[in-house]
Amino acid sequence: MTKIRDFDPSGIGLRNGNFIGLPFSEDTARVVLLPVSWDVTVSYGEGTAMAPSAILEASLQLDLYDSDVKDAWKLGIFMQSPDQEIQSKSKNLRKKSASYIRFLEEGGDPDKNPEMQKLLHEVNSGSEYLNKWLMIQSGKLLDAGKLVGVIGGDHSVPLGFVKALTEKYEDFGILHLDAHMDLRDSYEGFHYSHASIFYNVLKAKQVSKLVQVGIRDYCDEEIECVANEGERISVFFDLELKENRYNGKTWSAQCDEIVKELPELVYISFDVDCLDPKLCPATGTPVPGGLEFQEALFLLKKMVEGGRKIIGFDVCETGNSEWDANVAARLIYRLCNLAGRSNGLI
Repeated sequence: MTKIRDFDPSGIGLRNGNFIGLPFSEDTARVVLLPVSWDVTVSYGEGTAMAPSAILEASLQLDLYDSDVKDAWKLGIFMQSPDQEIQSKSKNLRKKSASYIRFLEEGGDPDKNPEMQKLLHEVNSGSEYLNKWLMIQSGKLLDAGKLVGVIGGDHSVPLGFVKALTEKYEDFGILHLDAHMDLRDSYEGFHYSHASIFYNVLKAKQVSKLVQVGIRDYCDEEIECVANEGERISVFFDLELKENRYNGKTWSAQCDEIVKELPELVYISFDVDCLDPKLCPATGTPVPGGLEFQEALFLLKKMVEGGRKIIGFDVCETGNSEWDANVAARLIYRLCNLAGRSNGLI
């Protein structure tokens, strides 16, 4: 406790191995960040597996004052070290998935190629391992009473965490900020593709509502999925949000409409490509358009002010660059603070 008592929130970011140089241990922190260095199924840009380390480094540049949450740093945030076995598996399997994807892009038929079938099986088995590992690791933290934030990695990463939450909560919704719907069934043959995360999440009956915001790159299959799920999915397309603004509808009013779709308990899944690409240009699959940084935070703030309780979150698809990591670190800090506030912890 001496470290916490002597900590200077206006001082330099300390290189103590923790997020923003904060003085908390896993035991004393209320929020634990669980990094997952994994980008096996990325279909465009690589590098998100290195994001957790880049985010940790960039976090030392942050100032701690948060105008929305008084004495926010006192909430207590601790970031675990990336698991080296997971990082090694990702690096190995990424080589195999890249070979498989190139084969597909060249018009190959994996059903006629035993070698490609073997690669696909190895990638799918590796992803199953990750899901089970993360479910166990996040479950331990939930059992210890921690608020958990998963830091990816590509957007396939959080499935195991969502599964852990389904064992703790009987009913909750998901606020999904993204340029993509991620509702494809086994995209490219990968059962747990980054483009299939919410197709897989919706298999859990505990997830009663999925609200997607910022969507602007999607396919026919995903539109059909939304139609088939009926009221379980609400989509706020980026184009519609922008056109509403052009026609005089305020962002605040649109945020109110988004929040109304959410139940009391909410999990936040934040793919940084929901933002304007100038903010995270090295993300895996950037798309023109998107939200401004403060627009996204305003929505999250409105959600908390609207009485919703954040039960966990992930931030994924951050590119391995200093600028992208800087933006993501600031987003993660604000998410932690709002999560703590929504749970009455700060």
